[in-house]
Amino acid sequence: MKVLLVEDEKTLAFEIELFLKKSFYLCDLAHTAQSSLQHMSSNQYDFILLDLGLPDMDGLKLLLEAKKLNPEAAYIILTARGKTEDRIAGLDLGADDYLSKPFSLPELHSRMQAIARRKYRLSNSEVSIGEFVVDIQKRTIHHQETEIELSRKEFDLLSYLLLHKNRPLTRMQLSEHIWGNFIEDDNDSNYIDVHVKNVRKKLGAFASTEWLETIRGVGYKIRKQA
Repeated sequence: MKVLLVEDEKTLAFEIELFLKKSFYLCDLAHTAQSSLQHMSSNQYDFILLDLGLPDMDGLKLLLEAKKLNPEAAYIILTARGKTEDRIAGLDLGADDYLSKPFSLPELHSRMQAIARRKYRLSNSEVSIGEFVVDIQKRTIHHQETEIELSRKEFDLLSYLLLHKNRPLTRMQLSEHIWGNFIEDDNDSNYIDVHVKNVRKKLGAFASTEWLETIRGVGYKIRKQA
């Protein structure tokens, strides 16, 4: 998933950024409120990790502005402010969770996974589709007892479509959230089509993949099954 980390303490920011990338998140970094607003104006994020103690704007005010630009994102406040009223204020303004500094990076990851499960209505990290079982956390896909090998980007593509079952995703959306950049037009999106073709070929060797649909002129979606 795509994450924006807003943190002015640069050493901590780079440490978190490195951890998230190793955990298979795409991560953009902003050290100021203004920089973060520029990122949010041109990108849609799955998570925004927001420090309250920024040099150019109060973090709670930034949270209000951020939610206008990225209303679908999940927000976690990261701050040294330990007062109960600060936590309540952030949650009341729409934050999904709150972590007081110092915190452990595994705990941050665990909080993000818990939010994702709630957001996408997952009881655990396993998702069944057709005759396949995908474990989003372990990054595995099985057909019965057989594990099927997908490349990192193939798995990213499949899991992102799974999290948005029955919702058509454009090639631009897939490019932004999985590859970390926009594409100019459909003529430049062939590599997305190639990845979908490869997923279908690898899974199709075991069972039908009719649930992975092409939406002509738009992109792709995974169809919910009865």
